Formats: sequence, C-alpha cells, structure tokens
Amino acid sequence: MPESPYTVSDVMTQTVIAVGRDASFKEIVGLIDQWKVSALPVLVGEGRVIGVVSEADLLPKEEFRDGGEEDAERAERQKAAALTAGELMSTPAVTVHADASVAEAARIMARRHVKRLPVVDSVGILQGVVSRSDLLKVFLRDDEEIAEEVRHSVLGQLPITTPLTVSVADGVVTLGGVLPDRTLVPIVARAVRAVEGVVDIRLDLTHR
Repeated sequence: MPESPYTVSDVMTQTVIAVGRDASFKEIVGLIDQWKVSALPVLVGEGRVIGVVSEADLLPKEEFRDGGEEDAERAERQKAAALTAGELMSTPAVTVHADASVAEAARIMARRHVKRLPVVDSVGILQGVVSRSDLLKVFLRDDEEIAEEVRHSVLGQLPITTPLTVSVADGVVTLGGVLPDRTLVPIVARAVRAVEGVVDIRLDLTHR
C-alpha cells in the first residue's frame, strides 16, 4: 500500500463504461442500468473526454413528458428534446488528473456536486473513473499500517527527541508523550491528521 498522500490513481476504477457523442438516449439509459452507474463519460478520438452524461441530464425527458416546458429553464427544455449523448452531455466535463490527491478529488466533488469524476491524463485522455466510494477506500487501511506511517514518516521527520507512543484503533490515532515545545502540538496534530485513513486523533501530550 502507498504512503500518504494517496493519489487518485491509487483508488480509481480503471475499467470505465463510456459512450461516443452519437450514442442514443436509449443506449445511454441501458448502459447506466446495466452497469449500475450514475453517469457516463463522453469520448471523442482516442479517448479524450468532452463531456459527461448523468442521470440528471436524462431526467428532463421524463419530467416534461406531460407538458410544463413553459415553466422550465431553456437548458432543461433542450435536455428534454435531446436524443444523443452530444446533445445531452454536460460540458466541459468536470475531471480530475490521475496524480491528484484523494483530498483534491473529494474537494472537486463537493464543490461541483458530482458523484463521479472521469480521471484523465495531461491531454485529457480517459484513464479511469473515481467515485465517492472509491475515495472512502483510504479509510480501510489497516490500523497498524497507519501507526507505522505516523511513527516513521510523520514523527520521524519532526524535531522530537523523545519518542512518542502511537496507537491506532478503528482509524483513531492516540499520541502520548512529552514534546520539547508547546508550539509543536498543533504541528504534530496537523501532520498526523493528514495521513490517509486517519479518522480522528486523540492527544495525550505534555510539553516542557
């Protein structure tokens, strides 16, 4: 397992169901149902992502089936009349690079209100897809693995002369011991909290 920070490439799904811009409405609905996903990347050429078709893009077709288009926004009316992925898709696509941190991907999802992100390389070619559940995989790290990273990769890099005790239970890190300076307390806390898989921290620290 990699040490922190995990990147999107560590947790993403590499097998991706995608469509071309000419895919029909019914084909898109069929793929979403078959593969139990909420959105599909739309690709051109050698796999460049130009948009995403989500369930939200498809719903206006049903929403305005019995009328009511006069109360809809122009974009919603266009979605309701759309027949292909190119007409339905939201563009430009909200994507993330494979080398982005898991935390960065989580922030993009939260800010843009999306559940899945196409993962692309530097020129926009599809590499995979990352979902909310993929990002949560970091919390499945073994407690001892987290403890080892805290001891060696975090505390081992700080100006601490007296070893601190480290224990982890269900992702909650407890630190005990004596620090040479009280100003190190927030620094230690911030560094430990940044370790992937840490659910919370408990500090049982004193200082000289």
